[in-house]
Amino acid sequence: MGKKRKHSETEQAAPLKKDDSAPERPKRTLLGWKEKAQDAEEPKPAAPEFRNKEKVLVTCSRRISFRYRHLMLNIVSLLPHCKKDSKVEAKSSKGATLNELVELKGSSSCLFFECRKHKDLYLWMVKSPSGPSVKFLVNAVHTMEELKLTGNHLKGSRPLLTFSSNFDKDVHWKLLKEMLTQVFGIPKEHRKSKPYHDHVFAFSIVDDHIWFRNYQISVPHNEAEKVARGGLDKMTLVEVGPRFCLNPIKIFGGSFGGPTLYENPFYVSPNQIRALEKRNKAGKFAKKIKAKTRKKMHELSNPLEPDEFADMWKDDE
Repeated sequence: MGKKRKHSETEQAAPLKKDDSAPERPKRTLLGWKEKAQDAEEPKPAAPEFRNKEKVLVTCSRRISFRYRHLMLNIVSLLPHCKKDSKVEAKSSKGATLNELVELKGSSSCLFFECRKHKDLYLWMVKSPSGPSVKFLVNAVHTMEELKLTGNHLKGSRPLLTFSSNFDKDVHWKLLKEMLTQVFGIPKEHRKSKPYHDHVFAFSIVDDHIWFRNYQISVPHNEAEKVARGGLDKMTLVEVGPRFCLNPIKIFGGSFGGPTLYENPFYVSPNQIRALEKRNKAGKFAKKIKAKTRKKMHELSNPLEPDEFADMWKDDE
């Protein structure tokens, strides 16, 4: 028979109690030893910050002329937060089509260049999907290619927006100022933008028209002529382009339509202007016809007297 085991061996080993008085070893991290006091501190919830997620869809209608297409491409190059899309048929149902496109592209605004009769350019500036929307007639178009100005700035840099004091006079100008600020203002820390301010977008109202100019902020870079912070006297503005003029026609409450909030009483359509020019030209032609008729009537009423020497040399033959 085998030997009996001792009673001490049969007893299970009691678990060792943890000594609470001993200090715990600090945790080791990539940046060094982490103290317990730092670990115990709970991070305070940060206050929610507003983040501008503005995105602009830029598109045009079919059968647009090359000059207006170049203007659209110039604006696309100035706005890094925009998305360019293919051409859209300018029909009565273009509003529903463009609203669907804006939603598919994840945009909140839209710039739609609509060309009619290969002559007239209209610009729709729309906040989608609830509005408002503005319809402009674009005049005095000069693209970067045809101007060939000496100004230049970094592509994708954020502009400074300047508005004339006329924008604060009436309600509709205030609304247009806010829409221009949201559309042409590049969001901060946008992934395609540069964190620099080296050019200025100038919007000014002259004769109830909005005139757009783009200027480069030129600063001397020589060490001897280094400009101090806030030294605006040595900074100069050099125009870059493009140039265009916006004549507001109507402001609608919805997206590409809806109730009319404002209508320009001084707006005259290009068709009426061309009709007046044709009438003036037709009036000149009618004056010529009347002058010829008067001349013939004068000749008939005042015939020339017969010349007695008219047949003098005929007898000699």
